[in-house]
Amino acid sequence: MTSFALRIALRITFISSCISACAWSQEIPVPPPAPAAPELVQPTLADDGSRVAVLGYHDLGENSPETQMRIHTSKFRKQMEQIKQSGIKVISMAEFTAWKKGESTLPAQSILLTFDDGWKSVYTDAYPVLKELGFPFTIFLYKDYVDGGGKALTIPMIQEMLGHGASIGSHSVSHPYPLTVKNYRKKGEHAYDAYLRKEMGESKYFLESKFSVTVTSYAYPGGYHTEEMHKLGVEFAYAHLFTVIPGKIKRSLPDATLPRYIVLGNYDKLFDQAISFREGAGGSALEGSALTGLVETTPFPVTPEAGSIINSRLPEISVDFATLQDFDPATLSMKVSGFGEVPAKFSTESKKFSWLVNRQLRQPSYQVQVTWKDLTGKSPESPLRWSFQVDRDSAYLPESE
Repeated sequence: MTSFALRIALRITFISSCISACAWSQEIPVPPPAPAAPELVQPTLADDGSRVAVLGYHDLGENSPETQMRIHTSKFRKQMEQIKQSGIKVISMAEFTAWKKGESTLPAQSILLTFDDGWKSVYTDAYPVLKELGFPFTIFLYKDYVDGGGKALTIPMIQEMLGHGASIGSHSVSHPYPLTVKNYRKKGEHAYDAYLRKEMGESKYFLESKFSVTVTSYAYPGGYHTEEMHKLGVEFAYAHLFTVIPGKIKRSLPDATLPRYIVLGNYDKLFDQAISFREGAGGSALEGSALTGLVETTPFPVTPEAGSIINSRLPEISVDFATLQDFDPATLSMKVSGFGEVPAKFSTESKKFSWLVNRQLRQPSYQVQVTWKDLTGKSPESPLRWSFQVDRDSAYLPESE
């Protein structure tokens, strides 16, 4: 993959996250664990050939610059009209659920429209277009932003849309950064479990109580998810949990990690890929050569983690070489995009090769490459490479009055 293609791939999956107050709400208690119903255990269903593209939007507006998370209203209308003219069926979350369980059928190609967070522009800009075209849609709301003032949806707005083609899903309580979730995990199993139960359980209970609906879907904030979240998804009776990895959904894909195209305001090709349905019969969760390298793994532990989104502009970049045998530490070299080769140091005690960034990161994504030689002077077949992203899009952060 060329460096240009890699930059594009990283850019189109850059997902900002937003931090709201994480104070415990005394009004809405965390619901007790719901027993895992037998029907929530996903059966093995044969591939019926149908494919669903889930499109995810955030903010809309005509008079502000387009960003990754904000799309011009006029462009959104053109996209919806393009879908209408294509003849591709736009389905509701209920129709998606029935098909996914094997209880109904869908056309070979279908689209599910979703909107994250609860921006007021969903009501003022998107809703009129969707209502005009007769398109159902789902809004993934996070509790702390419902009726949150400023640019947040109000309860009456949400209630009106629920009566005209909308459904709602959960998007957590506070929409935490991945780093916030990881920090709770470090506090121990009990604290981490309580935190996840609050984020995933309280949000569901709040939405169901406030709007008298049954919430069966969940969108991971920032796309970050763990095995513990998958298990709680079953416990809290979430039928479908969505990531931000682009790809078409086939019936047999796991419900805990469903792919979704996040439509960016400043990168139109992703929308084109979402509605192209050219991924073939295999139903791969990733499409296109520019996307296949996005799910990153590394043979050694690295920080920031491969593919992660961080909210620090002065992070430590490191590799843990504790399991690497017979190498010459003097040959270690680290290169970081935008910096070139950096003065990383190797610790003989911790076996970490690390560099503390010495000037603020200002780009949305960075690539790291580490090379070394063994004791015979031979380099590995390929250098260690990974990438991470920096959450710097202030336009995505909800504004308060």
